[in-house]
Amino acid sequence: MFSRWLERNIKYVFPLPAVLFVLLMMVFPIAYTFRLSFYEWSMSSLVPPAWVGVENYKTLLFSDPRFMASLWRTFSFTISAVAVETVLGVGIALLFNQDFKGKNALKTLFLLPMIATPVAIGLVWMLIYEPNIGFANKVLQFLHIPPLLWLASPHQVLASLVVVDVWQWTPMIALVVLAGLSSLPTEPYEAAMVDGASRWQVLTKITLPLLQPTILVAVLLRSIDALKTFDIIYAMTAGGPDFNSETINIYSFVQGFSYFHLGMTSSLLMIFFVIVLGMSMLLVTARKRWGA
Repeated sequence: MFSRWLERNIKYVFPLPAVLFVLLMMVFPIAYTFRLSFYEWSMSSLVPPAWVGVENYKTLLFSDPRFMASLWRTFSFTISAVAVETVLGVGIALLFNQDFKGKNALKTLFLLPMIATPVAIGLVWMLIYEPNIGFANKVLQFLHIPPLLWLASPHQVLASLVVVDVWQWTPMIALVVLAGLSSLPTEPYEAAMVDGASRWQVLTKITLPLLQPTILVAVLLRSIDALKTFDIIYAMTAGGPDFNSETINIYSFVQGFSYFHLGMTSSLLMIFFVIVLGMSMLLVTARKRWGA
């Protein structure tokens, strides 16, 4: 009897360990964080957690200008970085889709930033941005442009970090788009050649419309990842100067591991979780609509 039951339900038995593992490692931490967000709990004191209801959420949303500023910086950083990465990534993918001498070697060099460790990238770019001996100001000096403070300026630090993110993750967009280019059907291009279409017409009327679903997938993946950016920013500025590069992730880290406000940190992370989930659903909906 057991063997018959096993035959009927074998397709559920084998995935069961993986499902249980996901529930244990993902659902439980999210549920526990959600529960903790309704408590006031500071690990710096011996006072046990106290139930405060939605007070943590009210404080963050209506009484904490630092949270709202970090939220704005998070979206500003994400939108700027992903927009530039998408434009550059699509252009580079179109370039690598052509045949030219040394393409494989150039492609290998192009992928190196994506596989480098974040701390190493942060240290290298801190040297590049160094106001006195950095390469960035040397270039400006050569062009007869006044030097910039880059990471030390509250008006330039976020844009400087966007440049680093673009340098590191443009290859990821290019790889996804290049894979999409290799799978495009040939019939539209053959018809365009027969009709005498120009290269610009082929690009704008055939290639880019066919690539829309692929580009949306790349934007979706990159947007979610950019929203969670922590390592590069923390390694280079730790949220400074004067909190001007502090994103939600940096602010969460400070609340949890500098101030030890675990209840407030949990509320902050739950708000961020809802934001990421909502943005993901929005992008998935857009992909389905545009892809159709």
